[in-house]
Amino acid sequence: MAEPGLLDEFLTRVARVGRGRGPARDPLELCSELLGDKGEVSGLVAALDILEGIEALDREDFLRFCQGLAAWFGVDKVAVEAAIATYHKTGDARVLHEAAEPRSQELIRRINRAPGTTARLVALRARLIDLTRTHPDLKGVDRDFLHLFSSWFNRGFLELRHVDWSSPASALEKIISYEAVHEISGWDDLRQRVADPDRRLSAFFHPAMPGEPLIFVEVALMAEIPGAIGDIIAVKRDPVDPEAAKVAVFYSILNCQKGLRGISFGNFLIKQVVSELQRELPGLSTFVTRSPVPDLRRRADAKGIEAPGIAGLENAWGSWPIPSMI
Repeated sequence: MAEPGLLDEFLTRVARVGRGRGPARDPLELCSELLGDKGEVSGLVAALDILEGIEALDREDFLRFCQGLAAWFGVDKVAVEAAIATYHKTGDARVLHEAAEPRSQELIRRINRAPGTTARLVALRARLIDLTRTHPDLKGVDRDFLHLFSSWFNRGFLELRHVDWSSPASALEKIISYEAVHEISGWDDLRQRVADPDRRLSAFFHPAMPGEPLIFVEVALMAEIPGAIGDIIAVKRDPVDPEAAKVAVFYSILNCQKGLRGISFGNFLIKQVVSELQRELPGLSTFVTRSPVPDLRRRADAKGIEAPGIAGLENAWGSWPIPSMI
């Protein structure tokens, strides 16, 4: 049997051969054709053409495309009414399920059959999320993406990888670019976080996006719960022997893919990392997160609280224990 990667490459080449060189067509028209297409190769061709067409749209044209999806690829009300009548006659609930599903969900599934398209669909949803802020009529289409992504990216498909200094440079570069809580100032700073023996960095990956971390967490092994975040990320600090560490501090957790917003990864990631740390270092007795206090500056101002250094309070931190049941 051919390797999955080789098969994907072969199918992509077949699809490219089957693609014409005529003028670009309306992606919505192609979407209609894809839903009615029964051929595998022609379906791959249409899926790739649709994605390329969508990715080339500017914001206004992309908005019109998404509005077209909402208007023309939603639930078929006539089909739902017919399904209800059939259900009353036969009691077969399957007809209700099939009729009530928006056509856009089947469209997204068919696009995803083409090799390498999952990451592109995730990027497409990231653009859609931006539009939903000012166009609530698109939230239904966004829910269709979220519904499918919740299945495609469920815990059973996720792969936990421990990122260290020997990891591929491409993965390390992405960690630097995605870290938004505690900026990584460069390769030396990154090396401290992934190479020092008292530091850990773990991430979830997905087979359909092998080079892209979905979420990662940074952990500091310490002798005691730190009083400030500076004690963790300081350039000059006294390293702790992991075997002597008593506390594991989860000090930064980042969801890397905007297009996967709404899908919970963090709880699974923390539980698995805690479990592995307990097996590796049985001397660890305390597990805590080190998280920012939301809106602290605004709340202090609202209550008229004045204190030295109030301008820095928005960066204040609090420790939150991870339940022992984890």
